[in-house]
Amino acid sequence: MAALEVGDGPSLPMTSPDISEDPGSIIIEDAAAQKREERLRKFRELHLKRNEARKLNHQEVVEEDKRLKLPANWEAKKSRLEWELKVEEKKKECAAKGEDYERVKLLEISAEDAERFERKKKKRNPDLGFSDYAAAQLRQYHRLTRQIKPDLEKYAKLREESGEEFYPTSNSLLHGTHVPGKEGVDRMVEDLEKQIQKREKYSRRRPYNDDADIDYINERNAKFNKKAERFYGKYTAEIKQNLERGTAV
Repeated sequence: MAALEVGDGPSLPMTSPDISEDPGSIIIEDAAAQKREERLRKFRELHLKRNEARKLNHQEVVEEDKRLKLPANWEAKKSRLEWELKVEEKKKECAAKGEDYERVKLLEISAEDAERFERKKKKRNPDLGFSDYAAAQLRQYHRLTRQIKPDLEKYAKLREESGEEFYPTSNSLLHGTHVPGKEGVDRMVEDLEKQIQKREKYSRRRPYNDDADIDYINERNAKFNKKAERFYGKYTAEIKQNLERGTAV
């Protein structure tokens, strides 16, 4: 039997099958591409969220630094100023409508709130009475300074007119250069009238009379007898005289 040579017979093609044309491989590649796109999308979302969180964190750090540099009672002052602005707007609104602000304010407060405010006001008792002249002078100074509403335009005008003399020194002579306006004089007169009215409400200490009849056993009983005499003295004067003479029936 003769051996077959390579050149003998028809030659067969030595090509490998095309794998890319396999439907199964196409599906696998599409699924891998979709997973890759999904991962890239999630990565981009995480990157955007990280940048947004970094930006918000920086803003919070800046705001916190601003809050730390503010005074300790800044929040209370801010709330107070906002409340005062609302009150001023309400007053202007009532004045435009021709209404009384105090009356409108009372109409918006319930009876329970009014009673609670009144109890707090009585409990607070802002008038501490007289302790010494220095404390009285300090309270008067604080009360007067709270009423001051500076006129910045007039202040600037006076500063321009006075020049360097506006800032006095130990050698400055500014006596008689400042002339108060009519509003300032009226405000001073009104304040003096209020002081006179307030002073009239104080009861002065009554002197002790040694020659008066002693019809009490202690200080509390003496005050009660004075009140009773003031209200019922004219009705019981005759009965009291009969008891003292011993002619009462």
